[in-house]
Amino acid sequence: MQSNSFKTPLFISVAFLGLSLIVFFLFYAKINNNYQETHIREKEWQSEELKREEIKTLDHSIKIIEEERALLETHFARSSDIVPFLDAIEELGRKAGAEAEVTSVDISKDQTALIVGMKASGSFGNLYKFLTLLENSPYMLEFAAVDIKREAGLSDSTVWDAVFRIKLLSFVL
Repeated sequence: MQSNSFKTPLFISVAFLGLSLIVFFLFYAKINNNYQETHIREKEWQSEELKREEIKTLDHSIKIIEEERALLETHFARSSDIVPFLDAIEELGRKAGAEAEVTSVDISKDQTALIVGMKASGSFGNLYKFLTLLENSPYMLEFAAVDIKREAGLSDSTVWDAVFRIKLLSFVL
């Protein structure tokens, strides 16, 4: 009977050991699965964080170049905002001390440039200054025709008339 009593605790011990090993491997598998799941989630988080940093960097870069972009856009006249361009040209005439007015506006045949006809009057020096201001304006201009004449009539007349035909090359439809 003693051998029976020895087998029972041994059987219970082996069963407990087997059950412990099964529980151990189940826990190990669950922990390993959680570790892999955590590792995948961490990679996703790092990827999203990298995207957010790139967006922040891009946003910061846009803010830095916004002023330069606005300056660059002033060199181009769009068909929707042609009136400010024409007003700017007339304002250059006033700055030069000449009376300038736009007489015609037309789009070139190839639709790449705007052709502006202008009349101006004033002293020769004022007209020359106006011409210089037009050449140095932020817009890309090409003079198609310039006609400057002294006003007919009195021989001691100091009033000059000018007719300009200007091509605005930096025109965007």
